[in-house]
Amino acid sequence: MGRTCAGTARVSDNGAALIWCPFPDVESAKAAAQVLLEERLVACANIAPAMTSVFRYKDKVQSATEAGALFKTTGALLDAAIERLAALHPYDTPAISGWHADSAPQTTVGWLHDETVGGD
Repeated sequence: MGRTCAGTARVSDNGAALIWCPFPDVESAKAAAQVLLEERLVACANIAPAMTSVFRYKDKVQSATEAGALFKTTGALLDAAIERLAALHPYDTPAISGWHADSAPQTTVGWLHDETVGGD
């Protein structure tokens, strides 16, 4: 499951997918969420207002308070949503991670589809 051959879609393309991404603040997370929602690339964004991030960047260990965002979409839109999010993101090197959530209930998958690709 989740593997593909040329010319075929992954089974998980029909399911749910999630994208995790930290932002410098809630406002920039909301702005990105608004665009992704308006463009129907995601159905929902959950934004956590404050978390402490500790990371290596430019050969130094650093820390920052960031807002975290979890975006919900379909497997078929995962790559497009990540690409658009990267273009919208205020960081030069945003830490965007996306994955297929193959264990989502069918009601969730249906809602994701209806609010994204099914809304046309």
